[in-house]
Amino acid sequence: MSDQRGQDPAVPGTAVQDVVAPRPVLGREAVHRGRVWDVVTDRVDLGHSTVTREVIDHPGAVAVVALDPDDRVLLLRQYRHPVGRELWEVPAGLLDVDGEPAELTAARELAEEADLRAASWAVLTDYYTTPGGSTEALRVFVARDLSPVPDDERFERHDEERDIEVRWVPLDDAVAAVLSGAVHNPSAVVGVLAAHASRAGGWASLRPADVAWPERRRAPLLDRAADGDLATA
Repeated sequence: MSDQRGQDPAVPGTAVQDVVAPRPVLGREAVHRGRVWDVVTDRVDLGHSTVTREVIDHPGAVAVVALDPDDRVLLLRQYRHPVGRELWEVPAGLLDVDGEPAELTAARELAEEADLRAASWAVLTDYYTTPGGSTEALRVFVARDLSPVPDDERFERHDEERDIEVRWVPLDDAVAAVLSGAVHNPSAVVGVLAAHASRAGGWASLRPADVAWPERRRAPLLDRAADGDLATA
C-alpha cells in the first residue's frame, strides 16, 4: 500500500525524511497566554481514536555556531533559571520580531550576545526542540569570517545576559565536552556536533543562509484558530 501522506521536498543524500502529515484538530482552547508563548489544548482525531494534547505554541528560535580561523567555537556561559544552572551555550535567540528573516535574527543575536559580526553565513541544521509538546522550531547557523562590533555600536546587556562569560573552545574539545555530558544546552549540543560532522565532510552539507524553512511557525495558533484555521503545520 502506498503512503498517501505529504512528503517534504527530498533532501539529497538522506536515507530518511520527515513528512508533513497533520491530523485533524477538532477543537482548540487557550490554557495560557504568555509574553513569549501560549499554551493551548487541542482535541486531535487520530483516525482510530481522539486524544487531547497540550501544546506550547512557540515563535521559534535561531542559534549560531561562530567559528574562528582556527576552528574554535564561541561558547557563552549564561544562567538559566528553570534548571538553576549556568550553561555553556552558543549565541541564540527568539524569532520574536514579526517579518524578520531568520538569518537577520541570527546576526542580531551574535552582535548582541558576543559583540561579533560575520561576513559568511550558512545553515548548519534545523530541528524541533520538543516536538512532543511544543511547536518550537530552531535553525542553527554557522558564522565565519568574524569581526568585532565597534565599541560605540555594542548592545548594552541586562539581566542574565549581563553576566555572560565568553570562551573560545577548539571544536574537537567542544565535541568532547558534549559527549562527556559536561554541556547540556540543546542548541550547543546539536550545533557543536553538526559543525563537527559538516567539517568532516568538507562543509558540503551547508545550505544557503536564506534557504526555505517550512517548519518555522506561520502565526500563533490562537490567532489562526480565531480565523477558523486549526492546523498545526
